[in-house]
Amino acid sequence: MHNFRQLQVWQEAMSIAKSVYLVLNKFPTSEKFGLISQISRCSISVPSNIAEGSSRSSNKEFTHFLSIALGSLFELETQLQLAVELGFLDPVGSEKLMLSVIQLQKKISTFKKTLI
Repeated sequence: MHNFRQLQVWQEAMSIAKSVYLVLNKFPTSEKFGLISQISRCSISVPSNIAEGSSRSSNKEFTHFLSIALGSLFELETQLQLAVELGFLDPVGSEKLMLSVIQLQKKISTFKKTLI
């Protein structure tokens, strides 16, 4: 069992989720049940799955939850890119967030390899 609060990947996932919520305030209200809902759910999914997986009794189970978190990160990257292309997000202003998402994808992938 791992203490998720001490995991760098969980801490960074929490930071991304907070940043996403701040960015979503700038979206049009017409997207409340569209992209806003989808983006917020997948951003929350990342730290949540890391935390849930850390409670499991085996590294194999933990790796499964890290895979789910990683999938949510790729989903988040796609949705943020779509928001940029639709003009809901400034490409320059969202660059730091996008880079954080990509870096966390790499860190989770590397972390998974240490558990196998």
